[in-house]
Amino acid sequence: MRNKIDFIQKWEYPQVVEVWEASVRATHHFLNEEGIQYFKPLILNTYLDAVNLRAYRNHEKEIIAFLGVDQSNLEMLFVHPDYRGQGIGALLLQYAIKDLKIDKVDVNEQNEQAVGFYEHYQFKTQSRSELDATGKPYPILHMQLEKFGT
Repeated sequence: MRNKIDFIQKWEYPQVVEVWEASVRATHHFLNEEGIQYFKPLILNTYLDAVNLRAYRNHEKEIIAFLGVDQSNLEMLFVHPDYRGQGIGALLLQYAIKDLKIDKVDVNEQNEQAVGFYEHYQFKTQSRSELDATGKPYPILHMQLEKFGT
């Protein structure tokens, strides 16, 4: 399965945003349509260029999940809802930890599924912000991977 993880080209960004939007609609129930439309151009035009991107592709080489990393921070991990529950998110997270050396992630507190996902993989909340990075009232949990034996 690891050979399905590869780089994303800039011309593929619209496909990445499609995966992001489908995933957000399935998991970010606290975001209304206005919120989704606010973030969509930021993702496309700003956020994707700011991170080290990797895609997970299906057999047709279509992007069905992706992650973005900045230094040791996992900035984004999204799986298309048609492919959730198949271990793709876990595979991408383990890849990010092992190969991209991440140990931190910021998670929307209201996205309880994501919080539970990261807690399952030994991330613990270190702090909380009332506002997200854009100043919107979506509380963020700053989580860090617990290191064992260090």
